[in-house]
Amino acid sequence: MSVTIDIDGLPAERITAVPSPLAELGMALHALSETGHHPQLHGWATGVSGRLEACLADRLCEAEFLWRTSIADIFWPFAAIPGRRTLPGATLLDELELLDKLTDDQFVLAATEFSCMPYRHSRPETSPLTDPEARCRVLELAAARGARQERFTRRLLDDPPAVRAWFRRLVLDCEEAFFADLWARTQTQLAADARHRTELLRHKGAAEALSSLSNAITVDEETRTVTVDKLLVGRTATGDGGLVLVPTGIGWPHVLVLHRHGWQPVIIYPAQASRPQAPTVEQLTRRLEALAHPTRLRLCRHLARGPHSTGELADAHGMSAPEISRHLAVLKKAELITSCRRGRYVRHQLDLSAVARLGSDFLEGVLR
Repeated sequence: MSVTIDIDGLPAERITAVPSPLAELGMALHALSETGHHPQLHGWATGVSGRLEACLADRLCEAEFLWRTSIADIFWPFAAIPGRRTLPGATLLDELELLDKLTDDQFVLAATEFSCMPYRHSRPETSPLTDPEARCRVLELAAARGARQERFTRRLLDDPPAVRAWFRRLVLDCEEAFFADLWARTQTQLAADARHRTELLRHKGAAEALSSLSNAITVDEETRTVTVDKLLVGRTATGDGGLVLVPTGIGWPHVLVLHRHGWQPVIIYPAQASRPQAPTVEQLTRRLEALAHPTRLRLCRHLARGPHSTGELADAHGMSAPEISRHLAVLKKAELITSCRRGRYVRHQLDLSAVARLGSDFLEGVLR
């Protein structure tokens, strides 16, 4: 499973790395709502939540489904501008002006993604403002997720301009309450990361620059396809538009791909300084499969206590050396054991750090 972007015919000058304050605000709101996704931000989130005025906190609760389970596409409105080559604004006000350029249909479709609408990336979407069947479907899905979400969805469908004005005011109040300080601390780092990607594009080419964003991203230069390793399936193409790379300082472990029909493709990636390296979904799958076999679990128990040779393990488990070797090969391919030669013998040992990371690696893999 993965999200792919067809970049056939896309020249390097139409790939742009640039920070987006509105996208970063979306990440910040998500981190405040889902602290379990971002344990490294627990202190920051606790501090911000404790300082919020009650009125603003209530409004954030009212609309948190715009950013909690998934971040609605209204946080990157530049991608919806006709021509598909518009870049993020330098300030929140600049980006709100871009948001104002969206039609009511675009705004509602981008906002109602929180209602678990099927994400039909490859074809035009039917607007619930004009299609009664689509409206009923959106309200039904919203009601299934709670009365608060249903009320908000009804307001959005009945009076889009009022909700758009409400959302604009919410963004500006968040800027005053906490985001201005966060942006002041991270803006320089994000701009430096964007410059680094631009230099890679200029000197090393698109494939190396895009692959550098995350070890979850690969580029097939022959088919001109970018593949983002995620536990979902999606596809988009740059066509005659561009591709925007948006660094985030607060969004790790998420690597997001905007692939809505008719919108410019966007990759939101953790800035270099903010992320540790983690295995791909394929590597994670190999590790989980390796540990799913009871014999390999018993081998891990021995190997966690110290290095052992294949012969020692065969004697301890009452198995033949070739059988033990086959199990060790699976563990080694999963990068869960290390091996070193001592004279005539090769001794194997469990990589305790790799096993210790498995829980957090699994969490990152499913959140990516």
